[in-house]
Amino acid sequence: MNRVVITGAGTINALGHTVPETLHAMREGDLGIGPLQMRDLDRLSVKIGAQIKNFDPESHFDRQKLALYDRVTQLTLLASREAMVQSGLEITEEQSETTGVVLGTAAGGMNTWDDNFRSVYEEGKNRVHPFVVPKLMTNAAASHVSMVYNIKGPSLTVSTACASSNHAIGLAFQMVRSGMARAMLAGGADAMLTFGGIKAWEGLRVMSKTACRPFSANRSGMVQGEGAGVFVLETYEDAKARGAEILAEIVGFAMTSDASDIVMPNQQGAARAIRGALADACLSPQDIGYINAHGTGTAANDKTECAAVAEAFGAHADRVMMSSTKSMHGHLIGGTGAVELLACLMALREGVIAPTIGYEHPDPNCALDVVPNVARQAKVTATMSNAFAFGGLNAVLALRAV
Repeated sequence: MNRVVITGAGTINALGHTVPETLHAMREGDLGIGPLQMRDLDRLSVKIGAQIKNFDPESHFDRQKLALYDRVTQLTLLASREAMVQSGLEITEEQSETTGVVLGTAAGGMNTWDDNFRSVYEEGKNRVHPFVVPKLMTNAAASHVSMVYNIKGPSLTVSTACASSNHAIGLAFQMVRSGMARAMLAGGADAMLTFGGIKAWEGLRVMSKTACRPFSANRSGMVQGEGAGVFVLETYEDAKARGAEILAEIVGFAMTSDASDIVMPNQQGAARAIRGALADACLSPQDIGYINAHGTGTAANDKTECAAVAEAFGAHADRVMMSSTKSMHGHLIGGTGAVELLACLMALREGVIAPTIGYEHPDPNCALDVVPNVARQAKVTATMSNAFAFGGLNAVLALRAV
């Protein structure tokens, strides 16, 4: 079995257009959530979100490409570009067949859906652009990444709601570890901050109108964001041979299904995923210094996740640091795990633990060290990233410093 390492990382989200900008914002505890700017905002009851600011697609892509690129594809390609540049990986014709792409998304081309529903139902048009289907399909971003980088190996899209990115990265990790591929681009993205996207989420009554406050007793729900995160995964041997900088090693992955409820999380399912990732990594709870929590800021998720960590970690649960960066960049749905993995890399490489901002009042159901409001310096050698999705689909990653 191959050792699998990360040699490149890329992102664009409400905290920054690059990894350095995002990590700086996480260190400072910056807030990327603010008033939404979109059409028909007056018809929405939720008027806040974590939108990407100062993003001009035409400064990155020509108009011919933009005719094929939904916003989610644009964000994915920019994150992929940053990851590939940092990695320095050059995909030759020979290597193209042993390199692949696995990306996660919950909604795919939501902006294209929204625009064309308006065109047909509101404006009464009888035709849509011939590129609508290839623009909105959920595999569009993965397909375009494969074409940009001449990637001809295993390539696919994973759609498991809020766990999509973790599932995608975990599957890519398994492919490299098993030898199915030598290198993979993996991560995820979503761009659901559209009128239709927000209106649909309003119906669930889990959205906050004020702020995202994970683990705080006065929480009022989740806040939606947008963005992408992409990583270059390759074998340790290949990375060392070409002198690449290794950001971290992925050492464990597990996925479980609650098989109980379509929206309510289940403690046992989450705990099994955590234990499974530890077992796959050959790590004990005492080895983990930091957990990036799913931490949506809803009462059901926060309470269940803390109980699952307490169950899986036992006596060590009180000594592990666990924070939710969704308090800063919002919930990116299918892309959230990828952006959150950056906090794990920061903990391993810089010894900086990203905070849970907006924390005001302790909750006895969340009596763990949630790193409230201010980042912390701490030496960490292993981290974990949790993702627990609607549908009861759980995916947990374990990373180690190299």
